[in-house]
Amino acid sequence: MQITPHHAHLWDVSPKEAIRIQERLAGAVEAAPLAGPVETVAGIDVSIRDDTAQAAIAVLRLPDLDVVDEAIYRCAVPFPYVPGLLSFREMPAILPALERLSTQPDVLMTDSQGLAHPRRFGLACHLGVLLDWPTLGVAKSRLTGEPAGELNAEKGAHVPLVDDGETVGALLRTRTNVNPVYVSIGHRMTLDEALQLTLECSPRYKIPEPTRQAHALSRTGA
Repeated sequence: MQITPHHAHLWDVSPKEAIRIQERLAGAVEAAPLAGPVETVAGIDVSIRDDTAQAAIAVLRLPDLDVVDEAIYRCAVPFPYVPGLLSFREMPAILPALERLSTQPDVLMTDSQGLAHPRRFGLACHLGVLLDWPTLGVAKSRLTGEPAGELNAEKGAHVPLVDDGETVGALLRTRTNVNPVYVSIGHRMTLDEALQLTLECSPRYKIPEPTRQAHALSRTGA
């Protein structure tokens, strides 16, 4: 897959410079309806051991969620662990992994935050803006915001995630009586579309199948 980065910048920067980059690019995030139907979703996950990051991408085709393409890329970690700056730690491995795909997915799904981020620029936003690609984040834990209401126990139930008066995402129950996931847009899609797509990709497990498959792949040889 050929990628053309927009808003190119260095990754090996100080945390202060990383925050400035996030703040500068956050205004480029577009919450707009998808341009067409979604046939393929690329799940993206990164495993880190010692000073090495291994990015894995699994491309699944809807509605059966069959894996149609995979890619792995391993490299040195260029950035320390700093909450809220995950993209600077993982994107240098994700971008080359995307280039190794032979198919071009319609949507990118990350195991991370998107808009549900203190600076409204989590990894899913960073990736989406950089590639100008429809992207969403499906995280296992909350980074910022509070649920606006009680979340019902049934699969498909969801409530807005609100931070400083702004809806930045939603809590979504992908399995009945199981802890929710935290869904937010990354770029070029709406929150309703992100929620619907997450449910379509979660027929059996809490974690959507694209990122679940990518996580398993990221552990290969790690």
